[in-house]
Amino acid sequence: MYRVSVRRDVIAQHYLTVPNPGPEGKLHSHAFTVEVELTGAELNEYGYLVDIDDVKAALDATLERYRDSTMNDLPEFEGKNPSVERFARFVCERFGDAATLDQTERVSVRIWEDDTASATYETTV
Repeated sequence: MYRVSVRRDVIAQHYLTVPNPGPEGKLHSHAFTVEVELTGAELNEYGYLVDIDDVKAALDATLERYRDSTMNDLPEFEGKNPSVERFARFVCERFGDAATLDQTERVSVRIWEDDTASATYETTV
């Protein structure tokens, strides 16, 4: 299997809506690191799984929706706790819609909310 990954940073705000969220229940920012990883068994005629520049552009376009926003205010989080797990899923789904994934079999998005904690969502293409 071939794997290609791209990372980007994005700052976004949220507040958790679970019972007893502690300090995370107040509006706060995270400097998230978002990594998209694409996996596939075959390369295209040029020897690429994907065009990395296209992946970068699709990820940048996807993250623009969240950059400097409050996730709680976005429709996809309406009525839902804006956890990093949900954030990873929404980024993965939007990225999949924006990217050209002809040779790709799987897409995963891992989002680091700080230096030690992350969540990943993975799906088949």
